[in-house]
Amino acid sequence: MYLASLSINNFRRIRSATIEFEPGLNIIVGPNNIGKTAVVDALRSLLAGTDDPYPRFSIDDVHLPKGGAATGDIVFDYIFKELSLDDEADFLHGLRVDTAGKAEAVLRVTYGDADKSGRLRSRKVCGIHHDIAMTATMLENLRSVYLQPLRDAELGLRPSRSSQLSRLMHLLSDDAGKDEIARKLADLDNEIKALKSVVETQEAITGRHKSMLGNQLAQMLAVELSGSDFTKFASRLSLLVDSFEIERNGLGYNNLIFMAVVLSELAKNADSAYRSLIVEEPEAHLHPQLQAVLLRYLSDIKVAEGERPVQVFVTSHSPNFVSIADLDAVECLVETGASVDVFHPRSVSFGKGKKEKLKRYLDVTRAEIFFARRVIFVEGAAELLMIDLMAKKMNYDLRNHGVSLISVEGLNFDSFLPLFGETAIKIPVAVITDADPVIISADGKTHAHYPSENEHITLSSNTESMKRREDAFVKVFYGQKTFEYDFALHEKNRTAMLAALKDLHPQIGAALEKEVKSKAGDRDKAKALFRGMFERSSNNVQKGAFAQALAEQVEDNELEIEIPTYIGDAVKHACKP
Repeated sequence: MYLASLSINNFRRIRSATIEFEPGLNIIVGPNNIGKTAVVDALRSLLAGTDDPYPRFSIDDVHLPKGGAATGDIVFDYIFKELSLDDEADFLHGLRVDTAGKAEAVLRVTYGDADKSGRLRSRKVCGIHHDIAMTATMLENLRSVYLQPLRDAELGLRPSRSSQLSRLMHLLSDDAGKDEIARKLADLDNEIKALKSVVETQEAITGRHKSMLGNQLAQMLAVELSGSDFTKFASRLSLLVDSFEIERNGLGYNNLIFMAVVLSELAKNADSAYRSLIVEEPEAHLHPQLQAVLLRYLSDIKVAEGERPVQVFVTSHSPNFVSIADLDAVECLVETGASVDVFHPRSVSFGKGKKEKLKRYLDVTRAEIFFARRVIFVEGAAELLMIDLMAKKMNYDLRNHGVSLISVEGLNFDSFLPLFGETAIKIPVAVITDADPVIISADGKTHAHYPSENEHITLSSNTESMKRREDAFVKVFYGQKTFEYDFALHEKNRTAMLAALKDLHPQIGAALEKEVKSKAGDRDKAKALFRGMFERSSNNVQKGAFAQALAEQVEDNELEIEIPTYIGDAVKHACKP
């Protein structure tokens, strides 16, 4: 039995959204203040109660529509699938049959009818018509543990009657085992009480006690182990780490130890029909390597003999965490105007091999796309360095506009673009690419073409196919040829380019400066400069190094430059209100 979907209505920033979950690990991602904690609170509204109280909400938690007033109830709908026969019996009043003819449990939690203080009253119901109150048995069968952000794992591991360690000990001990521990403790207690130091200590205390109160009022005192029954023993258990007390261990490792104890207790709990772990921001105390270790474990939890599966919900705003996750386990929260929507990457229909290619390219930097509010995709390092600089020259600070600038390292746009658009992540996306036009000579051979600034060109098949993907959110912008050539079509830019080139390669720069000056017209000058740098094998100018030198020239010397039209349009699209 697992939670297959959660529908959230009229709650905080979420007007209406449905999240589809996988049976194992689920990673809920999105930028700050997008609603990840709202999803966690919606989960806890049904699944809390054992380790922490159910969350309480007020009228301030009701969704506030733009220009309107907050009205109506908060409604959470839960659908559980893959029920066993025992599960069906436990959730009988909440069952319905799905399209495949299988039983599923339909549960609902509502918050409404505010009291005088503004606190909303909760109501837990089930069934197709949501008219049957959930029973205590149903709620007891939903076992979950919630680990809040910036949690104190050390506190959770300290000895106590309700500690996770004590619970695990109770789960793994039968009556015979408990009796054996009690006998061992009693025998040990008798041995200790017979020791000279203990006897003398008891005599000193009892003697002083009797002389203080007299024989009639004095009580019977005994120095012995404090509580030798199993329950008290379990409540005093503690963990040592490398022979040290848990308090001396690091926060990150204590969090991992605590999760191990919690997952063990959940998996061994045979009394519950459903078990889950809800973890907010596991990256809070973990460096990237430990994040990777934890994610690999959570992604592939093996169900050992005698254990039950545990569904795991994790919220994160760590690109590192997402970059190593399986895309099928990711659920993205996306801002859509005044509300929030949900996108499931696993729902995307990728071309052959494109999903695998995306996974290979999805490093920490590129995983930022799942947290971005706007994106500009570029081909390589040269554009990556220069686009941000040119945007600032246009008085656009990309970071302040929430724009992530992502290089796809070539023409790998087709692996990233399916994630965006009207049917996917609905945020402004600008793709800046090269037109790479060619001409075909009379003998049928293909030759590179160097068009003038406003010349009509025939697009390459790759650029043409990307243009067909355009919609209200995704736009493709291209120049006349490549970035460096289009930049060189403007006289001001050629001055900066030659200065950068002379810094890198003084001899090449000086020779090309003379050649460029000898040409007439922007097209011929740009062609001479471009070919001289990148198409002569003897020159071997690296585009990335040149872009770095060019950016330094423009910034350090505060040079004026002309922004190519297609780049200006791309920046405006990505930064539009």
